[in-house]
Amino acid sequence: MHDKLQALQAQADEFIAVRRDIHKHPEMGYKEYRTSDLVAEQLEKWGYAVTRGLGGTGVVGQLKRGTGGKALGLRADMDALPIDEATGLPYASCNTGIMHACGHDGHTAMLLAAAKHIAQKATFSGTVNLIFQPAEEGLGGAKKMMEDGLFKQFPCDAIFGMHNMPGHPQGHLVMRDGAAMASSDNVTITVEGTGGHGAVPHRSADPVVAASAIVMGLQSIVARNVDPQEMAVITVGAFNAGVANNVIPQSATLRLSVRALNREVRELLEKRITDLAHAQAQSYGVRAHIDYKRGYPVLVNHMAETDFVQQVAEELVGKDRVVRNPRALTGSEDFAFMLEEVPGCYLLIGNGDGSGDGHGACMVHNPGYDFNDDNVAVGSAFWSLLVERFLPA
Repeated sequence: MHDKLQALQAQADEFIAVRRDIHKHPEMGYKEYRTSDLVAEQLEKWGYAVTRGLGGTGVVGQLKRGTGGKALGLRADMDALPIDEATGLPYASCNTGIMHACGHDGHTAMLLAAAKHIAQKATFSGTVNLIFQPAEEGLGGAKKMMEDGLFKQFPCDAIFGMHNMPGHPQGHLVMRDGAAMASSDNVTITVEGTGGHGAVPHRSADPVVAASAIVMGLQSIVARNVDPQEMAVITVGAFNAGVANNVIPQSATLRLSVRALNREVRELLEKRITDLAHAQAQSYGVRAHIDYKRGYPVLVNHMAETDFVQQVAEELVGKDRVVRNPRALTGSEDFAFMLEEVPGCYLLIGNGDGSGDGHGACMVHNPGYDFNDDNVAVGSAFWSLLVERFLPA
């Protein structure tokens, strides 16, 4: 066992307790008041210069040592999800309708555990910036921190982030260079027609029929406009129209999730969705209004930083517990914004694959999910070793 992993296992219980405390008191994006207080208090205790307020509830802890001129950024997210927890655990959420169903409690605990070890025992020369980010779950907390001056106040030569991933064995470290996670855009198509009595449809312009045609037409975009070797997703998650069986409504609304792993494909999807919706609506004698909101961009890991992550991972846990270049994920992550400004890598740590007692295999965003506490030691050891290798004394 690597001595760094052995050292972090020795303090794991302290931070497993922290993780469970955060899990019990989850907070939604931009409302992580208790969590950010906890993080700031711990960082100050260990000697970090703490800055608060970036992104509202964001916290940055900075530690400088030696004469090294390089600076490193490590990021963890802190927010929870609007889900009713169904784990039955003794530390289950005490906030109704909110739970840590994505493991951000664990990400925060891993970085805090690393922070203590880095401050007290690590040997390095340079600047460490620990970034505790709010509002990753669809609210763009990373972008908000950047708009508030994150990288102007805390310039970084490289930045790294880590997310747990059910389906991979616990503690295995997974990284992919290039496009690793999809972009995510939200589209609302409102079809405006002319309402009327269901018995005399010829005296109306039915938005339901037109919207239905748009739904079917959208299926042709991925099938016939996108290169078959590229990834694209167009999901119509909501179709709302009318309330009575004998009334043709005035309007119908479609809500779409649109994803891609290629920036050019992302542009193509926007153009084709917009053109198709307008054309289909016109063919039915109605109008389409399209609200196309760009969400998170494609998450693109940089080659050199991904190679570095692989080297550190193999040193820590061995080659047999490291996976390089698995299939990309169609989920999205706002760490992508940071990687557009600073080179870096976003890696995964296995939360469990269902072997043994099956712990940790439940997928994220599920009421039965829980972060695997065995990863507190592995994740914090990885961060600590990465600091020493990136900022050698």
